[in-house]
Amino acid sequence: MNEEVHFRPKSEEYTSDYKAGQDNIQVLGMDIHNPVFTTSAVAILAFITLTLIFPADAKAILEGARTWSIETFDWLFMIGGNVFVLFCLLMIVLPVGKVRLGGAAAKPEFSRMSWFSMLFAAGMGIGLMFWSVAEPVAYYTDWWGTPLNAEAKTPAGEAAAMGATMFHWGLHPWAIYGVVALALGFFTYNKGLPLTIRSAFYPLLGERVWGPIGHVIDIVAVLATIFGLATSLGLGASQASAGLNFLFGVDNTISTQIAVIVVVTSIAIFSVVRGLDGGVKILSNINMGLAALLLLFVIVAGSLSGFFSNLWLTVSSYTTEILPLSNWIGREDEKFYSGWTVFYWAWWVSWSPFVGMFIARVSKGRTVREFMIAVLLIPTVVSAVWMAAFGAQALDQVQSGTGALANGLGDVSLAMFQMLENLPMAQITSALAILLVLVFFVTSSDSGSLVIDSITAGGKVDAPVPQRIFWAVLEGLIAGVLLYGGGSEALKALQAGAITTGLPFTVILLLMCISIYKGLKTEV
Repeated sequence: MNEEVHFRPKSEEYTSDYKAGQDNIQVLGMDIHNPVFTTSAVAILAFITLTLIFPADAKAILEGARTWSIETFDWLFMIGGNVFVLFCLLMIVLPVGKVRLGGAAAKPEFSRMSWFSMLFAAGMGIGLMFWSVAEPVAYYTDWWGTPLNAEAKTPAGEAAAMGATMFHWGLHPWAIYGVVALALGFFTYNKGLPLTIRSAFYPLLGERVWGPIGHVIDIVAVLATIFGLATSLGLGASQASAGLNFLFGVDNTISTQIAVIVVVTSIAIFSVVRGLDGGVKILSNINMGLAALLLLFVIVAGSLSGFFSNLWLTVSSYTTEILPLSNWIGREDEKFYSGWTVFYWAWWVSWSPFVGMFIARVSKGRTVREFMIAVLLIPTVVSAVWMAAFGAQALDQVQSGTGALANGLGDVSLAMFQMLENLPMAQITSALAILLVLVFFVTSSDSGSLVIDSITAGGKVDAPVPQRIFWAVLEGLIAGVLLYGGGSEALKALQAGAITTGLPFTVILLLMCISIYKGLKTEV
């Protein structure tokens, strides 16, 4: 740390004189931070071009890199995930939990309901739609390994399936998001640093974060965000198209999938132009309302007493298995451990710059304690209720030999619709599910565009409208072009590339924990 920072008063110890966007240039109505914006754009263009020319080679290389990082550094991903959970829980109980993001007089910008709706929709709303049915069925039927080597299609296998599903969607992923979100929220709102990933490292690097080291951190964050969003948009279009074919007989072709991408991107552009209050907040509230309606229907249409029994099974299994599932030493369930858990941890970490920065953007005025309860504990409770309704209902159908799921997991993208098919009003609820998937994708695209805008504008939160449109359009273009030019092979290559960024970001997040604590101590 340089002398200028060292001799500041303690309360300002980690406050820089650097201002958001002070190195920016104005180009075509956009306010861009040149090293980050230009390098990111060129890297994205080069990646797309090479992937389209050599889709199979790109997939092989990137999947090889992903496999190497997961298999070689599985211990790092697992240790990191455990550290993040413990760190976030400590933030709730330690005296630093009283610190308010933005200072003692700061007031929240959004109501608690809108705040939670936005952070949940950006965090994993779409994932719960996709995997809440498919994942428990996969574990229970040994589609790709069983948790802790539990015997498939047995009561023990059912408990392990629900516990492992909750493990992947509970405390650990939200702790990963919470670390990034708290770091950015604190150093932006309490220390006056720009809202960009590099700011979280100011206590460790001092003024050097505004140089090449900081540029690299932000560029990797942009690439991880844009590739992760484009991958999800492309794969989500495939799921929506499969759902339309399943329900209404619409041809499940590349043309249909690209049409879905065009529709989602168009709505996302409209929303991102309107900003947080007029766009993302409204869509997130709609999302939560529709999700609550679908959840209530599944609970009532099944069995209310059965739901509470399944909720107990889910929570108790998660509680008893969280420690064995968190272990990385001597695991005998290698297929499940590497193929699911370590893969998930890498995926959550690769998404953390995007989700964490967005959560930070909407969390000004909250205390650290309130922040962590909302980011860590409440989503875990909501996920448990959701899994108990959807996942356990799917397992009931498997066990009773009802419907397509009785034959095991086939097309993952159809699992949700196959489960709803055996409940009343299947056409209506399945149409609602498709709508919910699409709206979740729109909110993810919006949130991602706002995050990338901020990073590529040097940390400014009010980037010009043309810049927001540029990134929203680019997300759709990447997904559409790769889907059309390279099909699923190109998208899988993109996904592998995004997940590979989880390795360096795991180290970055561990360093963030140190930065956060050093910074928070100056406020207490």
